[in-house]
Amino acid sequence: MQLLGYHIDIALPEIVSGQKLVINTINPHSYCVAKEDEQFRKALQQSDVLLPDGVGIVYAARILNKKKIQRITGSDLHMYLLDLAQKRGLKVFYLGASKKTLQMIEAKIAGEYPAIRVATYSPPYKAEFSEAESREMIEAVNAFAPDVLFVGMTAPKQEKWVSQHHTFIQAGAICSVGAVFDFFTGNVKRPGKFWQNMGLEWLPRLIGEPKRLFKRNFYSTPRFLWEVVKEMIRN
Repeated sequence: MQLLGYHIDIALPEIVSGQKLVINTINPHSYCVAKEDEQFRKALQQSDVLLPDGVGIVYAARILNKKKIQRITGSDLHMYLLDLAQKRGLKVFYLGASKKTLQMIEAKIAGEYPAIRVATYSPPYKAEFSEAESREMIEAVNAFAPDVLFVGMTAPKQEKWVSQHHTFIQAGAICSVGAVFDFFTGNVKRPGKFWQNMGLEWLPRLIGEPKRLFKRNFYSTPRFLWEVVKEMIRN
């Protein structure tokens, strides 16, 4: 489905052994950030799979394309692929976050998904990586050769890093999933099903992290709505 300059996939992808897929998500905030960041925009546009993570994307599809689609979050993608990996006995790699968070992920995978083989790597916490640091990250991933690679370094850094380096990465599905690492471990509590089903997951997150999420909700959301209105006028 074409929407506001992007090809949006409306279902979780089929994972085929030996096939490399770069999987990203888009929401109103990332759409607005990408308007001002060409590298990020190209990374999203060049995704093999781009999922509608954000109720604003769902409503935009309904208004502009007359299509009723479901929101598919990074958490949805993560759980879908973990279930698939458990059934098939696949290898999963987590790239990003602190060593403590990664240890918690490893312990949870071992307890809840015993058929999954898991490995992790904690990169330096910085805005940009040097070539040597990126090379170390790639070597760590390639030594394990995972079927699924989860990258959790926050947007847009994670998407741009994957876009720059995916041709050198020996992995099947390469998924940029941001805050999912912290949701999965419980470091950050994801709002419950009530808020998710109401399309208001952003509200308790905003209350819990007002400083970090203020711009996303009070700058990006109105701007995204204006982009939808402009598209309606053009059509």
